Amino acid sequence: MSRTTIEIMGRRFVLIPEAELAEIEGPDFPPIAPDGTCEALPFIRASIARDIIRERRELGLTQAQLAKLARIRPETLSRLESGKHKPNVRTIERIEAALKRQRPSGGEAEAERGLSGGHADVRH
Repeated sequence: MSRTTIEIMGRRFVLIPEAELAEIEGPDFPPIAPDGTCEALPFIRASIARDIIRERRELGLTQAQLAKLARIRPETLSRLESGKHKPNVRTIERIEAALKRQRPSGGEAEAERGLSGGHADVRH
């Protein structure tokens, strides 16, 4: 598929439709209120979803492959990545363990910070 590219200050950029960007990034974060706060649960769901998507793609895994490795249903992973499903700790632990096993180094450094990339640790 052909993409439109532009150059700005010597750097090339690819233009993609917003819908495709949403698929790459994951769900939107909730809006920020005038006082600078936002709803915590939707934020956590979106953050976890984006982290799973990012790590899965970095490892070159499809949703079906990661679901199989984590021993969860593909539909469960799809709902988690959409940010519309409330994750439970056990499912997140399974996904995190599957991702860790797939990391080239065994994922020790990355596992220290969990799926959240440093945002919030969902382990107990």
